[in-house]
Amino acid sequence: MKPKTNTIADNANRWIANRVKHHQITKYLNDGKCFIDSEKIESQLWSNNNPDSARVKDILQKSLAVETLTFDETACLLNVDDAELIAEMEQAAGQVKKKVYDNRIVTFAPLYISNLCVNDCLYCGFRKSNKHAKRKRLSIDEIKRETEVLVGQIGHKRLIVVFGEDSKTDVDYIASTIQAIADVKVKTKCGFSQIRRSNVNAAPMSIEDLKILKEVGIGTVQVFQETYHRQTYEQVHPQNTIKGDYLWRLYAMHRAMEAGCDDVGIGALFGIYDWKFEVMGLLSHAIELEEKFGIGPHTISFPRLEPADNTPFTQNPEYAVSDSDFRKLVTVIRLAVPYTGMILTARENAEMRRQILPLGCTQTDASTRIGIGAYAGATDCQQGNKQQFMLGDIRSLDTVVRELAEAGYITSFCTAGYRCGRTGEKIMNLLRCGKEGQFCKLNAVITFREWLDDFASPETIAIGENLIAKEIREIKEKMPSLYPQLMSFYEKTKAGQRDMYF
Repeated sequence: MKPKTNTIADNANRWIANRVKHHQITKYLNDGKCFIDSEKIESQLWSNNNPDSARVKDILQKSLAVETLTFDETACLLNVDDAELIAEMEQAAGQVKKKVYDNRIVTFAPLYISNLCVNDCLYCGFRKSNKHAKRKRLSIDEIKRETEVLVGQIGHKRLIVVFGEDSKTDVDYIASTIQAIADVKVKTKCGFSQIRRSNVNAAPMSIEDLKILKEVGIGTVQVFQETYHRQTYEQVHPQNTIKGDYLWRLYAMHRAMEAGCDDVGIGALFGIYDWKFEVMGLLSHAIELEEKFGIGPHTISFPRLEPADNTPFTQNPEYAVSDSDFRKLVTVIRLAVPYTGMILTARENAEMRRQILPLGCTQTDASTRIGIGAYAGATDCQQGNKQQFMLGDIRSLDTVVRELAEAGYITSFCTAGYRCGRTGEKIMNLLRCGKEGQFCKLNAVITFREWLDDFASPETIAIGENLIAKEIREIKEKMPSLYPQLMSFYEKTKAGQRDMYF
């Protein structure tokens, strides 16, 4: 009889060997080539050096019309160095965000489920060769305890659920975790609280696996390319690993779309390669999805490389992005893909988040813990050997909500659009014409009221009340036909009814 350990190893090896399905890549190629043309990107960046001021202003008008920019137009903006023009770009980015998404900011929390991983990415604390890492996969009961803290003590309504790539965290396990999270319902001061949307950040999957997750009711499917520069990608992702397959990852969102998951999130890890190239790569990805499926990315993320425990690559990286360049890349992404949601994460410190948020961001996390089991169990939320990287901002949700309110932003806990069928092409059309922002404003007021009553500190309630009064006055003036129904929902929410939405 074969030893049990060998059987387990054999099963894991079979799982790895069958992970990549090449026929689900080649079907999307254009004459055998992928949509990232590195030479063309480099040429466009070079040919658009020293951009003309008048041309830049014309491009900004196109962004304000909520039209996706071309490669040349985006390369032009990336090369702007004039301080006055950069200020105009930043102002326009804020205007685009206000036009499409109004003044709301969606909050969420990451929930790290497992740091088991068969890959060996040079920049990642989860890489399999990192012997310092303390490995763990949460049980269903542990997932429920994490969720109870997130919904019962903090008040989150939306998660991004994060997994390493391993046979022990296959699609069936992922599906069971999403169901477990959805099952948790906690009584609060005035009503009840539960997670209403679980987005998933996991390794690229096959169309068949993605259909399983679609059935269980996941939200956005999020896969970051890390770097779009193929040569660099192959240098930082060993070729004997699943993640070493550049094209399998590059076409992850195509497979998600084909599987019916029409809300997808893309991103690059800035600091692995030249930041201008990565912005052009993100734009290439957005345009490719628009052309192939008629729908661009629901969200774009732009994390910067951060230090990770026992991970030398993250120390003084060659392509580290300065704060000023970070401001510019966020601004250009907002202008280049004006309809998309933009996610600013707690990798950045509090001061940097204050600077970046007005440049077009729509989502941010708070009360963030990224250790495995860190919400319910860990007293030290920055235990390096239990997390993928080090965080820059670990402030509470209450503190972040209060600061947003002081700056004139209403925190939205709304997930209504997804449950009303406003996803994919439908939501893209509503975003481009500004109508989705109207729904979102109404639902933001209701969900903000709910969160204030259930979770906010007295200081946050005081500031939040003033903001809600302002928002209601604006709705009465600009959307008079919807005002009576808003107030009906609002009063019922104050009385303890929960999860009301337009």
